[in-house]
Amino acid sequence: MNDRIRNTTGAALLAATLPLLSIAATAQAAGPTQEALSTDASLAKVGEARLRVMLWSIYDSRLYTPSGDYRDGERPLRLEIEYLRDIEAKALVERTREEWSAMGRDHPRQDEWLSRLASLWPDIQENDVLAIELTPQNEAVFTHNGDALGRIEDTDFGQEFVDIWLSEDCTRPELRASLIGSQSGN
Repeated sequence: MNDRIRNTTGAALLAATLPLLSIAATAQAAGPTQEALSTDASLAKVGEARLRVMLWSIYDSRLYTPSGDYRDGERPLRLEIEYLRDIEAKALVERTREEWSAMGRDHPRQDEWLSRLASLWPDIQENDVLAIELTPQNEAVFTHNGDALGRIEDTDFGQEFVDIWLSEDCTRPELRASLIGSQSGN
């Protein structure tokens, strides 16, 4: 199988089955302040997980909190996704929509959030790391390969987004269990 066919197959598989990435989001003219990103060094890893779909490894994810333990609602919280494949931004945005739908989520501002992501999300290359950090003020701060991308200040957005991986109603409970350091998935 040549590289072009393999990449096309991988992209189709991602678009069909990937439970979304960590996010690279709203690149605004005035990005996040250094203060908003300074908590990185004070966070400890809670857990990590690899998403595999059939034979393909899609991404490695890592969750960080101040205590190194997961407690729902604790801030700051950082979720990183290191991609093991290339994927277009529009496929990631659509996957976000699909995950929320599969979880029965229907926030009144979802379309607004998805629109913002669609206009600002970078295409992902293999080994890129996208991260979301939820600040103590419950704002969502995004980075791409360690570089600040921007923030979404809507306090509902960040929790709705990380719930794709961390809520009890997520579509991949085994991934959640590894991320939150739980053997039972609770």
